[in-house]
Amino acid sequence: MSSQFYLGCAVWAYKNWVGDFYPRGSRANDFLGLYSDRLITVEVNSTFYVIPDRDTVERWAKETPANFRFCPKFPKHFTHRGLLSPHLEQAIQFLDLMSSFGDRLGVSFVQLPPSYSPANFSDLENFLTHLLSQNFQIALEVRHQDWFQEDHGDRLNELLKSLDIGRVLLDSRPIYNLPSGDDSDFAETGIQAEVAQERRKPNLPVQPIVTAPFSIVRFVSHPERDLNLKFWQEWRILLSNWLASGTEVYFFMHCPVEERSPHNLKYFQNMLEKANMPVPTLPWDDLPPPPQQLTLF
Repeated sequence: MSSQFYLGCAVWAYKNWVGDFYPRGSRANDFLGLYSDRLITVEVNSTFYVIPDRDTVERWAKETPANFRFCPKFPKHFTHRGLLSPHLEQAIQFLDLMSSFGDRLGVSFVQLPPSYSPANFSDLENFLTHLLSQNFQIALEVRHQDWFQEDHGDRLNELLKSLDIGRVLLDSRPIYNLPSGDDSDFAETGIQAEVAQERRKPNLPVQPIVTAPFSIVRFVSHPERDLNLKFWQEWRILLSNWLASGTEVYFFMHCPVEERSPHNLKYFQNMLEKANMPVPTLPWDDLPPPPQQLTLF
């Protein structure tokens, strides 16, 4: 099945997946190949902090199969330093670098900080208009609360629609909207601290708006799987409608306890399959089970 739906995690180089998501004894140099044996997309969060060189980007592309897609985040060096337009040339150079992914490049996305408000609309319009001229798939994530008010939100969505730029949808509800206001009855030892740490991410409204032929969902799952179920059910219905209308969707599973991201992802995939959604199977499902260690007792 050719994919309109890409389901993945935020990272691939996570050493604590060794012995679970990755086989025992896996080395860091093998992580990307192992990841792409299991999933078909990744949110390249690392480019937010460090810009790789072209040889590295080309090597990453070569280590993955033809149907794999990378979705890099624009570096914070020019998205989190006030106005965007002064950094336009750097942003265009970044896109040129990302073109080295070739046909493995998915959607590149800009994340704006909570300090970037609708007062900067003209700057944002100028920045996105010039980025669009580079002929890449681009999406935008906003975090200032005023962008979610009706007047500012409508203006932003109309701009994105006119440019065919996607709206990144951050859903952090599972780590905020908990039974009785906390998760003390659900959390294992240490889980509460991890969730509290993740709450540095903003608690923003989820406005499921599609502004382009593609969309990105960044879902911050709770480590306790059952606390995600009602939100996954909502996304199942939305995704069904979007896919039926031809929208290409990238859905990235985050988790405060990163060890659980792949298994939360797989559970969500199984929910979609049981609902007869037109989603491709995970390559993960086709892998042989790991060998069982024999014992003498």
